[in-house]
Amino acid sequence: MELNSVGGDFTEVGYYILKAMIDAKYELKLWYMKKKEIVCNILHNKEMIMNEHLIDEIGNDHVSYTTETPMKKDAAVLSEGEKIKKIEVHFKQIMEILGLDLDDDSLSGTPHRVAKMYVKEIFNGLYPENKPAIKLFENKYKYNQMLVERDITFYSNCEHHFVPFYGKAHIAYISSGKVIGLSKLNRIVNYFAKRPQVQERLTMQIAEELKDGLNTEDVVVVIEAKHLCVSSRGIKDDSSSTITSFYGGKFKDEQTKTEFLSYLNLKNYK
Repeated sequence: MELNSVGGDFTEVGYYILKAMIDAKYELKLWYMKKKEIVCNILHNKEMIMNEHLIDEIGNDHVSYTTETPMKKDAAVLSEGEKIKKIEVHFKQIMEILGLDLDDDSLSGTPHRVAKMYVKEIFNGLYPENKPAIKLFENKYKYNQMLVERDITFYSNCEHHFVPFYGKAHIAYISSGKVIGLSKLNRIVNYFAKRPQVQERLTMQIAEELKDGLNTEDVVVVIEAKHLCVSSRGIKDDSSSTITSFYGGKFKDEQTKTEFLSYLNLKNYK
């Protein structure tokens, strides 16, 4: 509002009083806006710090919220070749950001090698077409005791840091009338291991697959593993290992559980 448009007669003093009031109101408005901006920045920075802290906590504590591997709905759209090409491009960028010279003979082929390894090897358990088919046979021998397959070696990768964890899986089942080929037990373990994983989910996925495939609740899975995200970074403890277990059906019975563990020399891990 212009001062000369105000109705009535103003003395010179009145003019300056009114001008001072308008200027003060303007300064107050600027101060309020600045204060609001400062508060918003503080809240935004606090949220960023809290989010970063939460991300680290989830990773370090190996938190998982689902027994299903989190997958996009369009995960199967790209072919293996297309995935390899895309990963190669992005991994090359990661290496360049780190300052590596990709003109060096030792490094020039690394993006392609890593991309191919991700898709065809260490993460090929992400694709349902690689899932081992479970073929059952009649239990002609009428064997009605537990069948134990111990020390199944597996290698997987922590989904929080994409570094390996590895170890042994011990599984057993009691036949409901059908039996499964022994090699299929190993293949099931490795199928679910070859994907970004957490050990708890890996244990549950193997157990659920065995229950469904064998049509029985009488299944047990015990996994003991070492995590490089614990031993090579973070706390850097290379002496500890992690044990997870699933006991279903008759294996919940203390006597049956004890018998199973006696075969593994793991009596302390009920």
